[in-house]
Amino acid sequence: MRRRTGLAIAGVAALAWGEWLNWRWSRALVGSSGGTSAAVLVLGYRNPQATANLINRWRVHAGIRSIAADDAHGTCLIFSGGATSNGATEAQLMADYAKSVLEFDGTMLLEDQSATTWENITNVIPLLEDVDRIKIASQPAHALKARAYLQRQRPDLAERLVRADDYRPGEWMVVKPLLALYGLWTLRGLKAEERKVSL
Repeated sequence: MRRRTGLAIAGVAALAWGEWLNWRWSRALVGSSGGTSAAVLVLGYRNPQATANLINRWRVHAGIRSIAADDAHGTCLIFSGGATSNGATEAQLMADYAKSVLEFDGTMLLEDQSATTWENITNVIPLLEDVDRIKIASQPAHALKARAYLQRQRPDLAERLVRADDYRPGEWMVVKPLLALYGLWTLRGLKAEERKVSL
């Protein structure tokens, strides 16, 4: 009985820890920039199949609801991701899903050359120059990494970062501890990169 109770407590603690870390990351490196125009950048994920995979589909949902949560006029959705093993690009697969399945009929822009998160940010910078508010939609740790890259590449644009609607309590709850572990590993690598740059 005690063992079961201990396992239950550990399970609840792991879920709470995963929720807390993802919540925290979703609110890091963002401000409250105002303005009348906005862009939501949706980052692609490895996609070997001919249609958007589960992670990319979720990111598209997060991007679209980030627009719905925004009162800025003329918000555009930017899909970023390069070629997949089937020849299509992550950006195109996500755009197709947004249009054909979710029936999104707003403004969409595609950046289809990127192979890494760093390249995602580098290649979308020209698309972000003229907007007042920038949101990056992905899993919270990945979005935080992308915001850190924007801060490193273009601090002036990073000042326009605001929260995307990519964290919701209870969403992906069972896997959030795993996402948190992966996020810690990813962000640790980011800190190592920063130390090398500062040397």
